[in-house]
Amino acid sequence: MAGVQTAVQLREQGWTGPVLLLGAEPHQPYDRPPLSKAVLLGTAEGSAFDIDFDALGVELELGNPVTGLDTGERVLQTGRGPVPYDALVLATGAEPLTLPGGEGAPGVHLLRTLDDVARLRPVLEERKDVVVVGAGWIGAEFATAAREAGCAVTVVESADRPLPGALPADVAVHMRDWYAQSGARLRTGARVAAVEPGAVVLDDGERVPADAVVVGIGARPATRWLADSGVALCADGSVRGDDRLRTSVPGVYAVGDCVSFPSARYGARLLVHHWDNALQGPVVVAANVVADLCGGGPAEEAVYDPVPYFWSEQFGRFVQYAGHHAGADRMLLRGDPGEPSWSVCWLRGETLTALLAVGRPRDLTQGRRLIQQGAVLDPTLLADASVALKKAVR
Repeated sequence: MAGVQTAVQLREQGWTGPVLLLGAEPHQPYDRPPLSKAVLLGTAEGSAFDIDFDALGVELELGNPVTGLDTGERVLQTGRGPVPYDALVLATGAEPLTLPGGEGAPGVHLLRTLDDVARLRPVLEERKDVVVVGAGWIGAEFATAAREAGCAVTVVESADRPLPGALPADVAVHMRDWYAQSGARLRTGARVAAVEPGAVVLDDGERVPADAVVVGIGARPATRWLADSGVALCADGSVRGDDRLRTSVPGVYAVGDCVSFPSARYGARLLVHHWDNALQGPVVVAANVVADLCGGGPAEEAVYDPVPYFWSEQFGRFVQYAGHHAGADRMLLRGDPGEPSWSVCWLRGETLTALLAVGRPRDLTQGRRLIQQGAVLDPTLLADASVALKKAVR
């Protein structure tokens, strides 16, 4: 998404020179969210972007992974040889973490690419026993699809609750029952000790039947190929971008899952691994590439400081989140988490900083706008689920 949208935005923002889009995968560029849903379940054959690259004058070079970068000579090293550039946009995304010793093991799967889905489809079609390692967003979405297909599903999570890296304990605890209600088993506080033929062995000795194991324990920016390039990386492996999505090296930019950026809104450096970031970031990075190549000044420079947003469909629920709740000093619940729809609001003072909406899309739409505006709200009205969020503005 990030690479494709950058190419599209370059054209929309007036760049008329050559644009080359390099990709390691051999497939036509595609959207990832449908992979864990319709494509996985076989109700859609693919999710290729409906973009006429020839009409845009964008050259695609697929199945050609990058291997290195010489920033002094402005040359990108690839599997098919060197590629010179005037401006380079890094949009390499993220790569999933694997189980220690589990990479490439028979029956152990990841869910990130179209090829991953092709290998997983037979698991669902044959209704096999599945163990999902990790109760994060990907683990929950795969478990949802597997249960819909009729598989027996056990989800193993080392933390004491689902979504441990994404939501506070007092929010995520309400999502625990979703697994049982769907017919999936959730084992928290457990780690995988070994993967054996037909079973996963947990650290407490339990053997869980498993014809297939799906690993969803997180991802890291796909930046290891940048070692010794001179492009500054952060401790989490992300490219260290500035608020214009420029890197530490002139002429090199970064966008999407591979880059972190400073947010003035939240007073923190953010690394956002979500689809909306890969859609919105290209608008800014393309504007700055065009400004730099065409000699634009500071007035033409675009700053990137979004309200992060993502969604997930799991266990019959539509879950949406906007903002960044770290640094909030108050949390308010709107509605009953035991019901199909409810929301959580995070405040700093009386300013909304983040919102989680379960089955309440109107809350999300209004809340995202209020976060963007930095609106001051009445906490008493905010906590009343019968009051529209926009009506809580002071």
